[in-house]
Amino acid sequence: MIYKAFGKRLLDLILASSMAIILFPLFFIVAAILIFYHQGSPFFYQSRPGYKGVVFQIIKFKTMLDLRDQNGMVLPDEKRVFGLGKLIRKFSLDEIPQLFNVIRGDMSLVGPRPLLVEYLELYTEEQHKRHLVKPGVTGWAQINGRNTISWRQKFNYDIWYVQNCSLALDLKILVVTFWNVILGKGVSQQGHVTVGKFDGTN
Repeated sequence: MIYKAFGKRLLDLILASSMAIILFPLFFIVAAILIFYHQGSPFFYQSRPGYKGVVFQIIKFKTMLDLRDQNGMVLPDEKRVFGLGKLIRKFSLDEIPQLFNVIRGDMSLVGPRPLLVEYLELYTEEQHKRHLVKPGVTGWAQINGRNTISWRQKFNYDIWYVQNCSLALDLKILVVTFWNVILGKGVSQQGHVTVGKFDGTN
């Protein structure tokens, strides 16, 4: 398919570059505030599996504190996210740095969200199909519930997207994502700041 082979990457480069330029003032303001707040880097880097499972470093704004318990274990998300971090997450401002992942070619604007590397060994053969396209900043699962849906639903949406990827679908997802961001919809699951962990059965 021509769009998957060439058009999708071209769309990514054009839109991601344009968005990076337009959003630079906002990027600068959020980065400056977080540098002051954290007294250090405003960015969060984490290894995530991308196309065909190849691992890359995702870039996001840092919205959690590095808090640990007396045994040195990282505290749950709800105890580490701070007030400003919640606001940044609500309107997806923490995702802005991922535009550079898109420009670099690690990600696409639209595709299954890149999950944790530790989940790779838990996937079924069907669930592994989500890696047949590049991971996205947003995706079909994101406009159909984002972090409020179950893992089973999330994987079903991701695989459906892989099988039905097209220019029209990507444009629809981008438009709906814009409105969802404005409304701050679907940021977290009940009882979680973000989304509960995947354990291979849920």
